[in-house]
Amino acid sequence: MPSGELSVTSGKQLEMIDLTSQMQQLVAANSIEEGILSLYNPHTTAGVLINEGADPDVRRDILGALPRIVPADYPYRHAEGNSPAHLMTALTGSSVTVFIDRGRLRLGTWQRIFFCEFDGPRNRQIWWKMIAG
Repeated sequence: MPSGELSVTSGKQLEMIDLTSQMQQLVAANSIEEGILSLYNPHTTAGVLINEGADPDVRRDILGALPRIVPADYPYRHAEGNSPAHLMTALTGSSVTVFIDRGRLRLGTWQRIFFCEFDGPRNRQIWWKMIAG
């Protein structure tokens, strides 16, 4: 089972970074024709999700709406000051699984895989594993 880590560097406090092409390159490099790709984000203030990638306004809408859903001025108790990032991570999740079919990621027409930074800028890691079959 091929597995590894992918480095991701964010440049903003809130950012969605498209990982789809890098993941597809990993599938091709490992010659996986059929199976699954699992991505896991080991960070508590960043998420990973699948959503529309064709229209950049979708990313802007997500990044604009999340701070309204998770207000910065709530009386959080967590002393580090990044409680909103923890809650945004809880909303987006920490892992995704994608089918691999004929050597390609099996995503919907508009779907892309995104790393979501909520406490940047930072250097992060995404752990990945492919299971053939």
